Amino acid sequence: MSTLRDLAEEHTALRPADIDHLHRIAGDWQLLSDLSFADLLLWVPVDGDGTFLCVAQVRPTTAPTAYLDDQVGRIVGGAEVAHLEVAYRQGRIWREGDPVWYGDVPARHEAIPVRLRTGDGEAGEVIAVVGRDTNLSTARTPSQLELNYLTTADDLAQMIADGTFPPPRHPGETTSAPRVGDGLVRLDANGKVTYASPNAQSAYRRLGYASHLVGEDLAKLHRRLAGDPLEGTDAGNAVLAALRGEAPPRREIDARGATMLTRALPLMPAGVPIGALVLVRDITEVRRRDRALITKDATIREIHHRVKNNLQTVAALLRLQARRVSMPEARVALEESVRRVASIALVHETLSMSSDEAVEFDGIVDRVASAATEVAATEVSVGMRRRGTFGVLPAEIATSLVMVLNELLLNAVEHGFPPADEETVAPSPADAPRPEVVVSAHRARKQLHVTVTDNGRGLPEQFDAERGGNLGLQIVRALVTGELRGTIELRNGADGGTEAAIVVPLARGTTDRLTGRAGPL
Repeated sequence: MSTLRDLAEEHTALRPADIDHLHRIAGDWQLLSDLSFADLLLWVPVDGDGTFLCVAQVRPTTAPTAYLDDQVGRIVGGAEVAHLEVAYRQGRIWREGDPVWYGDVPARHEAIPVRLRTGDGEAGEVIAVVGRDTNLSTARTPSQLELNYLTTADDLAQMIADGTFPPPRHPGETTSAPRVGDGLVRLDANGKVTYASPNAQSAYRRLGYASHLVGEDLAKLHRRLAGDPLEGTDAGNAVLAALRGEAPPRREIDARGATMLTRALPLMPAGVPIGALVLVRDITEVRRRDRALITKDATIREIHHRVKNNLQTVAALLRLQARRVSMPEARVALEESVRRVASIALVHETLSMSSDEAVEFDGIVDRVASAATEVAATEVSVGMRRRGTFGVLPAEIATSLVMVLNELLLNAVEHGFPPADEETVAPSPADAPRPEVVVSAHRARKQLHVTVTDNGRGLPEQFDAERGGNLGLQIVRALVTGELRGTIELRNGADGGTEAAIVVPLARGTTDRLTGRAGPL
């Protein structure tokens, strides 16, 4: 299904700013649809020939839909769009006409012109039309709630025609909550409550206000509920801002162990401030779960911190033991164990500073590679470079992969570049490439592809890639094929040197934030 932007760019001459405004309407018009008990269809003119294209549609959650089929992408003209043409050409809301039938469903047509205000705040030209189509098959005498919904919907429809709705979205906010059904409060120009839906009344009772809301000054009530009658609260100030014609960000009120989310919207049909609309939602359980998750995350980070400390203690004890061992082979084995434990500690150190069980792996690779060049038992100066990026990896992959890379990098540095006294040929010319190890990484088809390449002497003859190698390579094969459920291939590079190619499957849902940067290690 094509998006609103795709359809508008393909079939119309609308400017990017016009399309952005239509996106804002489509992002916030569930509110108008629910208040209207009607489907909303966003129509844009095509080529100025009297035809219109539907680029977006929303169905009400408070009433049955007028359309069983999706209308997005439909191009219509002639008598079927006469009401849209009037709204578009004359710039006024069209409400005349008899009901029309869609199969067995009678519907009432309305058309609301969409304007984008100019930079100086003046009402601009009409750029589109919102069709408001109501299913009349369940028509009945409206209740007080429905009458207030419809009155508020008419005010918002006029604001769309004026170009003052929807208001600008604040950074980080979504449009999903609160909704009309969560709780609705309507205020007059003085900030007094003229209507409160039953769900809104229940939400305020949860905060400790047992009286009826009608007639209350809502801003003062918010201050009393929050226990700050002198200086006011964010929620109270948000109500006052909406009465001034502003669109404040959503605010929360905490009282008596309950939490309520509020959203205040100004009502300014035809530019005249007549009050405000306040949507409320009881989010007590949501915040309780949030606090539980925060506590759990803090506990997990503390566990990783303690594991890191314990691993560093183990590494220190092994290092101390290595200094006391007289046998060279035993000392080397203990020093290798120290490096392996330290590499795992790096992962837990990163997890102890993270808010979830995932790590930005590039920094860990850089530190492991730097340590490999410092502690490797070789006289040759080897450069390290990373190409591509690993991105964010879950802890279960990162812990094993860091050990794999630690072993491969140490092997490349220690065995790929022999000291000068082992050379059997003439010394390398001055312009020979500098000894280097490159770690490459990229993702494809839910797999992580990692390659460790050096420009050294390559694998020895008769080397058995499946069974040969030292303990480090045996650990690598065990981790890759076992813990990581991947594959590894050791081979000579096309231009000399050795290449270790690893493919690791990434579980569904693995974070895939890639920076695309490459740089020195």
